[in-house]
Amino acid sequence: SSASTDADVVSQARYGMTVTVTQQQEGWLRVKTPGDDYDGWMEAGGLRRLNEGESYAAAGKVATVEAMFAHIYREASVTKHRPLVTAPFETRLEVLAEPEADGRRWLQVRLPDDRMGYVQRGDIVFDRPPRDVPELIELSKRFLGLPYTWGGTSSFGYDCSGFAQMLVRNGGVSMPRDAKPQALWNRMQVVERAALRPGDLLYFGPSLEKINHTGFYIGNGQFIHSTTNTHPVVQISVLDDQPWTKVLVACRRWKQ
Repeated sequence: SSASTDADVVSQARYGMTVTVTQQQEGWLRVKTPGDDYDGWMEAGGLRRLNEGESYAAAGKVATVEAMFAHIYREASVTKHRPLVTAPFETRLEVLAEPEADGRRWLQVRLPDDRMGYVQRGDIVFDRPPRDVPELIELSKRFLGLPYTWGGTSSFGYDCSGFAQMLVRNGGVSMPRDAKPQALWNRMQVVERAALRPGDLLYFGPSLEKINHTGFYIGNGQFIHSTTNTHPVVQISVLDDQPWTKVLVACRRWKQ
């Protein structure tokens, strides 16, 4: 939230993401993340400057990490060296070549810092279409047990709104980063609790003006969310249970 390691974390920029710099301070850059224009400070050493109008993994052949995490190696082997980097789910990678060796098991990629690396084909996808609601529910359950992380937007750890935003993004829609702006977003349809359908979003708090939590409804009175309640992990909860039934203040349906 400010140019200091003592400040609170407000969000994350995922590996390989091209951010926009809006302000500079010694050793720090104020940036906005793409898609949601979320604003915050990053240490300058964590970014690489691009030329005007340049973006990483915005053109050419691009692979997207489909696994929870993908190890990227300096050569096409999992045994010879440690990974150069471990990229989280949704990381976009520029593909340079698809070697014939190993039955096309490996792809050569260019990393954001211009190093070359190799990623296993089983960890990535090309041109995945938006997922429908049943696919999103299946996707969400892959993250069960992942530790809750305040400000988290990646498979290293999500907070509640980062988790909901990721699921909706995989449905083809880019929505605001935080829970209250999500609930008030003009692309959200108000839904009565009795009319909930799988894929709807639930918002919790003392009031509509003080929303502080969100979850993704999966049907049968259950929802999945990243929460610190009882166990600080991604988990499935029952809407009729306490405290959720008492603090539910809004139900929303996002428009695909």
